[in-house]
Order: sequence, then structure tokens, then C-alpha cells
Amino acid sequence: MDVSSLLLELYGRIPPLAREAVEGLDLDQLTEAPAPGANTIAWLVWHLTRVQDHHISELLGVEQLWLDGDWAGHFGLDPDPTNTGYGHSAADVVAVRPDRPAVLLEYLEAVERRTRGWLGTVTAEDLDRVVDRRWDPPVTMGVRLVSIADDSLQHVGQAAYLRGLLGIAGTRG
Repeated sequence: MDVSSLLLELYGRIPPLAREAVEGLDLDQLTEAPAPGANTIAWLVWHLTRVQDHHISELLGVEQLWLDGDWAGHFGLDPDPTNTGYGHSAADVVAVRPDRPAVLLEYLEAVERRTRGWLGTVTAEDLDRVVDRRWDPPVTMGVRLVSIADDSLQHVGQAAYLRGLLGIAGTRG
């Protein structure tokens, strides 16, 4: 298996899991926290999508999809390109309010299309390119891609767990 196929397989697992966590839920269920200050399903799916959009845009050297169109408006947020959810307070978490349930998956699908289109061109040599010198050791493209996928899969798993914790049956059970 070549590196591009491997990355496409890895990143291709995220959207179906997000759909399982989100589909069939209304806005109240998506924005319900299991305890004060805890993350919501809406925030978790929004955050994993924002991180992927932000980081992949940076790797591509293009504008984030968040800024193209009215994605921020659909979530009740300002179009701040630095707002990915890192460092969010409890108030910031509850401020992420999609205008309709489907917008969570629509934004993810838009980001996924761009990501997968680009991942289809990535070579093994590309993975060694340093993309962030602010860290010691500097971050390579390969490390950044693993980090994005890891973050996304952790958060989509948390969203699925939260769905069950809130007593909302999913497609698996």
C-alpha cells in the first residue's frame, strides 16, 4: 500500500463515524452537555472539523473553508481563522450552536473533500518536509497528518460515547 492510499484510508474513517454520532439528533441533543462545563456532541464534531480545516489549509497554503462562505455564521460564531476550539472555556463550548443539525456534517464533508483530494497526491517524500519549526524537534508533514487524524478520531469517539451516555441510541447499538 502506498502512503497516499494509507492516508486516504485513515482519513476516510472519520466522516462515517461522525455521521453515526450526529445523524438523527436534534439541536437540543447535539448541544446537551452531560455535566456543566463538559463538551457537547456539536462542539466535538465542530472542533475536529475546524482542526482539520485549519491544519490542512496551512499545509496547502490556502484559505480555510471556514472563511469561505458562511460556515461561521451557521455555527453562531465569528469567522475567526484562529478559533479551532483549543483553549475553549465552558462558555465557548456552549456558544458553538449549529443553526441546524446537518450543518455539522456539511462542513465536515466540505473539509473532507478538500483533504481527500489533496491526500491523493501525497508521496512518501512529502511526509519528511518540515512544516512547523516552532517545535523541537520541528514538525514534519507526516507527524502533522498523524496528529490531525489522531485528534479527529479521539473526538469522534468521544462524540459517540457522549451519544450513548446521554441515552441516545445509535446505529450500532
